[in-house]
Amino acid sequence: MAVESFQVGPFEFASRLFVGTGKYADFDQMVAALDASGCQVVTVAVRRDVLGGDGQAKPQNILDYLDKERYTILPNTAGCYDARSAVRTCKLARELLGGHDLVKLEVLGDEKTLFPDITATLEAAEELIKDDFKVMVYTNDDPIMAKRLEDMGCVSVMPLAAPIGSGLGIRNPYNILTIVENAAVPIIVDAGVGTASDAAIAMELGCDGVLMNTAIAAAAHPVLMASAMNKAIQAGREAYLAGRMPRKRFGSASSPLDGVF
Repeated sequence: MAVESFQVGPFEFASRLFVGTGKYADFDQMVAALDASGCQVVTVAVRRDVLGGDGQAKPQNILDYLDKERYTILPNTAGCYDARSAVRTCKLARELLGGHDLVKLEVLGDEKTLFPDITATLEAAEELIKDDFKVMVYTNDDPIMAKRLEDMGCVSVMPLAAPIGSGLGIRNPYNILTIVENAAVPIIVDAGVGTASDAAIAMELGCDGVLMNTAIAAAAHPVLMASAMNKAIQAGREAYLAGRMPRKRFGSASSPLDGVF
């Protein structure tokens, strides 16, 4: 099957796998995993990876390890717990990346669950959109909220499959399906994927892509898992386009017996 590209705002991508840069053993492992994943979009936590966590300067800048000709850098607001800090982080990212305005917005509600603070997310999204950012927004799996974020002007809605880093897979597939059915912008599952079958299920539901980090970085063999995720995304997308057979309570013979002596 020929590579099927898709649009996120003004950007066009062939790979539907978006990969994060945290939690790897070292930068070399990260680079190898990104290569094996076949991804085109790499998400970077601006507060932690670029500016340095907890106010401490990092000895190495993660951006030095990312091929800017190969990857689109997607700065994210991981670690932000209020709208003001999320907006400020996006503005810093735009300065650091020379005017780049595609961002992943996440405003977290608490440190234990890492669920989104929806009220703060709406506030930050509104301000960023007014400032001409192209906002890809992390949210819960509520179809009503997903549609509201789309109607505000977000270029992609990114519902969680399960809590960030949990690896539990898609807990509410019918919610995700409803979000997809109602959407006119790309729906990209963000958070909760644990293994290749989870990614394939997301794609079979009709999602436009999947963003993951821990599922790859925390695997026993991250580079091999990245390769598996690459294949799962492609297989799930093809299965969705092919249209699966209806589920039946009872089966029928693959080779009909009609006309057989």
